[in-house]
Parts: sequence; C-alpha cells; structure tokens
Amino acid sequence: MGVGNVRLAGPIGSLAERVDIWGMTLRAARLEAVLTRTFAPLLLRVVDDSARHAGHAGAQAGGQTHYNVLLVAEAFRGMTRVARSRAVHATLAEEFSGGMHALALTLRTPEEHAAAE
Repeated sequence: MGVGNVRLAGPIGSLAERVDIWGMTLRAARLEAVLTRTFAPLLLRVVDDSARHAGHAGAQAGGQTHYNVLLVAEAFRGMTRVARSRAVHATLAEEFSGGMHALALTLRTPEEHAAAE
C-alpha cells in the first residue's frame, strides 16, 4: 500500500498501512476531511489518543478508536453544546459504525476560542 508516491513496507494490515507519511492515522485523516467539508473550521485538530486507552473498553489492537477533536467554526454560532456535539456525532456516524469508539470534543465559535486561549 502506498500514500501518494510513497510505498509503505509491511504486511497487510500492519500499522505501516494505516499511517501516512506524516504519522497521521488514516481514520484521523478521514475525520479531518469530513469535519472540514461539513463545518468549514477556522481551526481543526484531530489527535489519535488510542494508545492512552489500550486495554480499555472499545480499544482495538492497532488503535484508531479514541480521538480528541478541537473544532472552531462559525457553524456553531447559536448552537448549544449538546447541539454541536450531536451535529459532529451525526457527521461521523459512519466512522462510529466502522470501529471508532470515542471522541473527546472541544467545539467552539471563534469568539469562544479566543476567550479560552
């Protein structure tokens, strides 16, 4: 399997096949793409936190199950925290049905983010 013009060595299903040349898991890259398309964020950080949850419920060998997401977008203006979370979960429903187990979400408007920093 390769990424761009780079071929990754390793057996099928190995970590090498699930990580691109920048070290981002393929699921994290998909999360970024879907969230960017849906919310047009001013700031988006997706961190695979699976290693910290190894051995816990929902953790799988190879990771890609637990993520931390910081998403700052105008799209959240006028939405409650619960509505924001529901919108993100609905957007990522396919990832949850495909093995993602947990998201830690920080969802802010630009003004809320500026005040928090």
